[in-house]
Amino acid sequence: MSSIEEIKSRLDNHIGEAVTVVSQAGRKKFTERSGVLRSTFPSLFVVELDEDTQFKQASYSYAEILTKNVQVDFAE
Repeated sequence: MSSIEEIKSRLDNHIGEAVTVVSQAGRKKFTERSGVLRSTFPSLFVVELDEDTQFKQASYSYAEILTKNVQVDFAE
């Protein structure tokens, strides 16, 4: 994807759908979380997590997708 506007538009089309988010947690470490895309805002989006962890939701910025620090996959 080439711009933040395109990323936001793509995510807007998938609100309420199941997603898997893989984020970079360090030099060679990655965190994979699954949940439902709940909402999008001008600079970030929110995923309600499925896992039973201390966090019920996580937010990510569109810039993280643009810089390839975060990868979002939709369940088909």
